[in-house]
Amino acid sequence: MSDNAAEPPVGATPHGTVPPGVPYPWTAPPTGGDAEPRQRLHPLSPLLHGAKSLVVVIAGLSWSTLSRVGFGWFAAMVVALALGATVLSVISWYNTGYHVVGRELRVHEGLLWRRTRAIPLERLQAVEVVRPLLAQLTGLAELRLEVVGGGKTEAPLAYLGVADAARLRQRLLALAGRVAQPSTPGDAALATAPGSTPPAAAAPGRPLHAVRNQDLLVSQLLTPQAFLLPFGLAFVVVQFLTAGSWSFVAVASTLTAMAGVLLQPIRRVLDDWNFRLGRDGATLRVHNGLLETRAQTVPLERVQTVRATWPLLWRVKGWLRLRLEVAGYSLAEADDRNRPDRLLPVGDLPTGAMIVAEVLPGVRLDALALSPPPPRTRWLHPLGRGALGAGLFERVFATRSGLLTRQLAIVPYARIQSVRVVQGPMQRRLGLATVHADTAGGAGAAAQDRDLAEAWALAAELTARAHAARLGRS
Repeated sequence: MSDNAAEPPVGATPHGTVPPGVPYPWTAPPTGGDAEPRQRLHPLSPLLHGAKSLVVVIAGLSWSTLSRVGFGWFAAMVVALALGATVLSVISWYNTGYHVVGRELRVHEGLLWRRTRAIPLERLQAVEVVRPLLAQLTGLAELRLEVVGGGKTEAPLAYLGVADAARLRQRLLALAGRVAQPSTPGDAALATAPGSTPPAAAAPGRPLHAVRNQDLLVSQLLTPQAFLLPFGLAFVVVQFLTAGSWSFVAVASTLTAMAGVLLQPIRRVLDDWNFRLGRDGATLRVHNGLLETRAQTVPLERVQTVRATWPLLWRVKGWLRLRLEVAGYSLAEADDRNRPDRLLPVGDLPTGAMIVAEVLPGVRLDALALSPPPPRTRWLHPLGRGALGAGLFERVFATRSGLLTRQLAIVPYARIQSVRVVQGPMQRRLGLATVHADTAGGAGAAAQDRDLAEAWALAAELTARAHAARLGRS
C-alpha cells in the first residue's frame, strides 16, 4: 500500500524496481504508453454511502435533540446533514477510480488528500464479492481484496455492478494465478447475468455440501443463549408480577439485555444462511449470507489448521462445526466475518469427514485415535482428563481438548512454523508439560499435560516431521 505523497528513490519501490528515468509508478504506463484507462465505481455508489451516512446522522442526533428543537428543526437538520454527506460522497466518487497496470491493481481515492494504492497481484490471496442489503436492493456489489500479510482487507471497491464485479474478480484472480482461464461455468453465468443476479447464485466449480437452513436454525436454538432464554423470561415475568409495576428504564434495560443475549445466534443464522461449499481446483468456494451475501475463495495451499468443534448441546444430534485457520489473511480485522474461516457451520460426522478429506487429503476425521495424557493429569483436570488427547499421524498432528465444548485441532506437518515445550508451576510439580505446534495462520495445536519425557520426544518428532514435510513440498 503506497502513497504518492512520498516518492522513493528511482529504481527502488516496495514492489520491485523500475528502470532509471521512469517516474514511480503513478505516471508510468506499463509498456509503450498503452495503460488501461482508469475506471470509476458505479454511479449509485454515492447514494449508498449517503444512505449509510444518514443512518449515522440520525443515530448521532438522538431523541434528546428531537425533544429540544422540535420535529421541524430536527427534520431540517437531518436533511441538511444528509445532503452534505451525499455531496461529499459524490465528490469522493468523482476522485475515486481503479485500473490494472501490468500486474498491479491501482486504486485512486481521496477527497482532500489524494492517495494512490498499488496492490501487487502476486500477493493477492482472494477477491471476495460482498453484497450488503442496500447493495442487493440496488443490484450492486462490493469487492474486497485479501493480500498476504495485510493488516486488514485491502482496497474495498464499493460499489460496482454485479456483472462488472464478477468480471473484475475473475480477472484479478486469473492474473494472480489463483484460478485458470476460462472461468468456471458459475462465474461465467454470473459475469453475464443482469445486475440483479446475486453473486451467491453462482454455482461452485464442484459442489461439496450445502447446509440446510433448517439445520442452521435448530443448531442456534441448541446454544446456551437460546436454551436459557425461557428461564430468563420466566424470571422477568415473576419479578414483574411481584413488583407490581416496572419503570421505563427497567423495561428498556431488560429488553436490551435480551437482545444482547440473542444477538450472536441471530447473527450466525444471518451470516451462514444458504451456506454452500464447493471446490474449484486448488481453491475452496464459499457462498453464504442472507442480508449480506458473500462469495469467498480460500486457497487450499494457505490452510494452516482445521478445527472441529462439538458444542455440548449439539452432541445430542451428532453435529459438529468446522473452521479454518488461513495464512495471509487479516486476522486483526475487527469484523470476524471478513475472515474466511467457515468450512462447515453445522453438519454430521460423515459430512465433516468428507470435507476434511477434501481440505487435507488422506486425513480421516472419524479415524483419528488420540492417546490420553498420563493418569496424574487428573490433579489438574479432575473431570476433563478424558477430553484431552494428542496423536501423530502420517500427514498431520492432531490434538483434542475441551470438557463441555470438545475441540479437535488438525495441523499438517508442512504448516508447522515452530514447536514449543511449556511448563507451568503445577506442571513442574507433576512432571508434565504442554507441547505447542505453532503455525503462520493462528493458534496451531497444543498437546496439553503430557509426561515430560514424552513431551520432549513429541517436540523432537514434530520438528523432524515438519522439516521433512517442508523439504518434500519444496
